[in-house]
Amino acid sequence: MAELQPGMGIPTEASAPSLPHGAPLDYVRLLKPRVMSLVIFTALVGLLLAPGSIHPLMGVVAMLCIAVGAGASGAINMWYDRDIDAVMTRTRNRPIPAGRIAPESALGFGVVLSAASVFVMGLTVNWVAAGLLAFTIFFYVVIYTIGLKRRTPQNIVIGGAAGAFPPMIGWAAVTGDVSLASIVLFAIIFLWTPPHFWALALYRRGDYDKAGVPMLPVVAGDAATRRQIMFYALALVPVTLAPCVIGLSGIVYGVGAALLGLGFIGLAFAVLRDSTMQNAKRLFPFSILYLFLIFALLLVDRYTVMPFGVG
Repeated sequence: MAELQPGMGIPTEASAPSLPHGAPLDYVRLLKPRVMSLVIFTALVGLLLAPGSIHPLMGVVAMLCIAVGAGASGAINMWYDRDIDAVMTRTRNRPIPAGRIAPESALGFGVVLSAASVFVMGLTVNWVAAGLLAFTIFFYVVIYTIGLKRRTPQNIVIGGAAGAFPPMIGWAAVTGDVSLASIVLFAIIFLWTPPHFWALALYRRGDYDKAGVPMLPVVAGDAATRRQIMFYALALVPVTLAPCVIGLSGIVYGVGAALLGLGFIGLAFAVLRDSTMQNAKRLFPFSILYLFLIFALLLVDRYTVMPFGVG
């Protein structure tokens, strides 16, 4: 899934303590907790919107497994990307490039947590959810991190699927299957990811260029990236209204999603027309708030307007 609020609240490399074996806080940082927070929230929405019921304890276990699996894949990502993380300004103070955790320790940590999250999910919740969790970890680590990130400017487009699976996993934890509704939740995040991350890439282009990562602004230029942001914004907003069409949500969500969508398209248009980076810097944090509010509205609509689940 795309990194949220990069660099905020992180000390400078010079001020970081030198702890060869890694302090507990550094192992927490390996899990990318800021990224994990939105993953957990979207997964929780999928779980709460799913028809049927799940024992509260099993629901908590499912959410913990999703959180641990997401964090574990982030740790493996940091292990693999340690060379480019050391070059990029916003990532050079991560625990591995800063020398606070050994690469092999981070890899072992990530692999053990990945396996544990999948097996606990399968044994305690159901194996459909566990299979989706395993595939999500595989997709993020192997398909995105190893296969796409350094090879193609479409890395975010294809790799964004990894961040879109959590609500589908939450849904499957309750129902034991994949349905049209969970696919719609997946599609919302999948289409949201490119404009969200390309807004960041526009004003962080120098970092990616220096690290040799072929992000779209580096390969195709700023103008092409701004056009792609606009294109995906226009594609995203109609998909956010699909929950109303399939009966997953009602009028409260529909109105709210439409208004948020107008705001998203408006900012994307401002980015399109702006040769500076000011609007890209506005779009990036807004996109995070946008996705949070879209999924929050689904819950508000369900539990205040639509007391009955989707059959």
